[in-house]
Formats: sequence, structure tokens, C-alpha cells
Amino acid sequence: MRGKEIMVNCSSCGRKVPRNKAVSLEKGVSFSTDMHTANDVRFFEKIKLNYCISCAKHRGIFEIKKRQAERNSKRM
Repeated sequence: MRGKEIMVNCSSCGRKVPRNKAVSLEKGVSFSTDMHTANDVRFFEKIKLNYCISCAKHRGIFEIKKRQAERNSKRM
């Protein structure tokens, strides 16, 4: 539908922002039982976080995304 964008909540302040204006960041999270034995369970998950423009600027998300883009361009 044109002109109607889905609203997402900011992961920091909770403000509702249109999805096309939100700054999205994928963050890797790992869970572990820390038993250091053969039965140690590890789980890796990627979480997609959405930030409003003001929170992204305050938290430095744009600089993080810039560094990620530089790393990806060097790989290719």
C-alpha cells in the first residue's frame, strides 16, 4: 500500500517510527552454560534492533554501520 509504512518501536526509547525511517542494526548474541565440559551448550542468535534517528545518533549507530560497511567492502 503506497503511503502507509509499518510502524516499528525504537529499541532504546520506545518511540514509534515508520520502518523506512528507522535505523536497523543486527546484533549477535551468544548464550552459554559456561560449564567448560563436553556438555557445554552454546547458542548464537542475531537480533534485529530498530532505532529512531535521535537514539541512533546518540548511541553512535551510524559510525558502527560505517565500520561494518568498510569491513564488508574490504572482503570483496
